Amino acid sequence: MMFEDDKDDKIYNLIISNGIDKNKEYGQFTEKLFSKTDFLWKESISPSYSTAGEEFFKKVDGVIILAGLYKDNKEKIDELVDAAQEYNIPIVLVRPYGLEEVPEELEQKAATIVGWNANCIVDSIKNSDEMME
Repeated sequence: MMFEDDKDDKIYNLIISNGIDKNKEYGQFTEKLFSKTDFLWKESISPSYSTAGEEFFKKVDGVIILAGLYKDNKEKIDELVDAAQEYNIPIVLVRPYGLEEVPEELEQKAATIVGWNANCIVDSIKNSDEMME
């Protein structure tokens, strides 16, 4: 039985790192989010996160960094991480698919680090808010 309190009607507004993606991690990741039918989310995308500004970022609940994309998209992801820090948005760092290691410079900035389990991903997004307070 589900209690009313457990139902989360919030629609999470997320930024998910994207770019050169040899292992198709972005698609796998969004599939995991879609598989959790009780988790509502939408995605905000900007061509340049360094110039997107406060109007854009104040609506964002969390930034998802797919660590597996970091090597090939370092500049763009660094830009996104800097903006998340500037606007105090929690960063959820997702381990590279099939690997435990995450880039150290990202690890230090993340509110939480998560693997590829859909439940863990959703929980970490919901809880990363609280970690920022």
